[in-house]
Amino acid sequence: MRNRRTYQAIAATLVGAIAAMAGLTACEPAPDTYVALGDSYVSGPLIPVQGSNPGGCLRSSRNYPSLIRSQIKATKFTDVSCSGATTADLFAPQDVQPGPANPPQLDALNRQTKVVTIGIGGNDIGFTDIVVNCGTSLPGDPGCKGDYVHDGRDELSEAIARTAPKVDRSLSEIKRRAPRAKVFVVGYPTVLPATGTGCYPRVPILPTDVPYLRSKVQELNAMLKARATAAGATYVDITAVSVGHDFCQVLGKWVESLVPTTAAAPVHPNAAGMAGWAPTVAARINQVVTT
Repeated sequence: MRNRRTYQAIAATLVGAIAAMAGLTACEPAPDTYVALGDSYVSGPLIPVQGSNPGGCLRSSRNYPSLIRSQIKATKFTDVSCSGATTADLFAPQDVQPGPANPPQLDALNRQTKVVTIGIGGNDIGFTDIVVNCGTSLPGDPGCKGDYVHDGRDELSEAIARTAPKVDRSLSEIKRRAPRAKVFVVGYPTVLPATGTGCYPRVPILPTDVPYLRSKVQELNAMLKARATAAGATYVDITAVSVGHDFCQVLGKWVESLVPTTAAAPVHPNAAGMAGWAPTVAARINQVVTT
């Protein structure tokens, strides 16, 4: 009897030690929550129906996180994505109008988080300023490439490189706050046509600028993929599925041009876009999260 009790005590000690090493307790429930983090390419500005928590985040009930929530193996859902968000807004409140401020997005994470998707980085490199600068060109203008490539420098490439460690920090903090979660970094879609020189003047980006800007989107996505891989996260490529649905398309576009023709923000995904790449995101998650 004594030996039996001794073995039971040893077994209990080993189980407790293993649980402690894993950061678990005997009664801790399995993780169950899907949390969506990110910027306007996640939140879906001006796509009906817009939420009010807070209204300034322009978060749609038809963005891709909302569409995939029932398709993945998570029972609860939290969407804290917000238009205009940078990596800094993952860590600190983001002032939006109308308010109140969006809380730090990372505050939505905890040990019950099972799946995390994040789409971030475009605003860190100045996406809005680039659109305004390059998307309002007149026929005689020299184009915007020279504003960024000069004196042996490429300012947009430099901005992408500066954003990489910010993404690293963000992914590290996600892992710290949600250690049991599977993390998915969702890239940006095909915004400009995948080939050719655009559709000037319908979208007033000069033909000479289109190949350069296209290469910068590709460079941004390549950086995000590399940082996701380095962090042990899964990169979700939505570029391929969105080819042929760029903002130059008259029919079937998934990203609006500077003058939207459906309810969506300029140079942002519309409802068709969110629905178009949602299956790709869901399928990638379900390849990894199987139970």
